[in-house]
Amino acid sequence: MMQDDRLSVAAHELLERAEQHKFLGQHSEALVLLEELLLEEPSNVSALEEVADNELSLDRFERARAAAKHAISLNKESFTGQYILGRIAMQAGEWKRAVECLRAANGLQPNDPEILRCLGWTLFSSGKRLQGVVTLERALNLDEGNPWTLCDLADVYIRVGHFSKAEGLLQRAAELAKDSDRVQFLLHQMEKAKKTQKRMA
Repeated sequence: MMQDDRLSVAAHELLERAEQHKFLGQHSEALVLLEELLLEEPSNVSALEEVADNELSLDRFERARAAAKHAISLNKESFTGQYILGRIAMQAGEWKRAVECLRAANGLQPNDPEILRCLGWTLFSSGKRLQGVVTLERALNLDEGNPWTLCDLADVYIRVGHFSKAEGLLQRAAELAKDSDRVQFLLHQMEKAKKTQKRMA
């Protein structure tokens, strides 16, 4: 076996272990393994994407941005890199930038429900409400049991006054994620919006 082959096998094993840590919410532990991998293979795009994802989960946005940009510089088709940049822009309320990055990610990886969920929310927040709702509906059709998408879609329906649709979505979200703080918050917001609508009628 050549040395490069040994490195690739070791890299694959480290990536798998890092993903297991990430799945368990152990982002710092995942980053230790990924940094070890990048010392041996500094141009490993998958490792850079995983670094960006874990740094994002730790709210270390500058580090996440740097890793995502590096991944894209090495592989122009890194949809994960574009997705991470879009998520960072969302956090900053930079909706135009977020739409650009998430559309790029969707172009590279069409019909990914998580990319579409974020794109839908971003489109809605940027003022393109109809496109946002349609995109969130597409995301939900692709992943019907995702409580995040159910809540995002319920949230936008509350904002446009479609309370019956929002209520059905929140009921489904509550069944999937019992004791969800966001579901309770959105139910409270819906009751406030209903009262405001009645006063204005």
